[in-house]
Amino acid sequence: MAHYAFLDENNIVTEVITGKDETDLSQNWEQYYGNIRNQVCKRTSYNTLGNEHLLNSTPFRGNYAGIGFIYDEINDVFYPPSPFNSWIISVDTNWFWKAPIDQPDLTQEEIDNNNYYEWDEDLYQSDNTLGWVLVTE
Repeated sequence: MAHYAFLDENNIVTEVITGKDETDLSQNWEQYYGNIRNQVCKRTSYNTLGNEHLLNSTPFRGNYAGIGFIYDEINDVFYPPSPFNSWIISVDTNWFWKAPIDQPDLTQEEIDNNNYYEWDEDLYQSDNTLGWVLVTE
């Protein structure tokens, strides 16, 4: 079984379906499903995440597509929408977004207390040396 993503005019995924296995070479299934819906259709791999294949095979198109994901025609990959305006897509590695500054490490005490860091876009926009805020419970 294979999965296929339908794209809108901006290359945003609108739906993902299960379809014919890509090993069935009797048909170009991307084209077949696309013609039925009159939309661009691209196959996506359920086992690809962060440009790695979860079953140690060859990764396919960066990430498994989800609704709202972006299809990059030039690089032939899917990636999720940006969580924040300041974040940068990691085109050289895993096709995920990363903060413009590294997240600080938690101390063992913070880990033991279930603390974690959250990104604060407004803080970053006011001072681009800041952005990560420690959340304490």
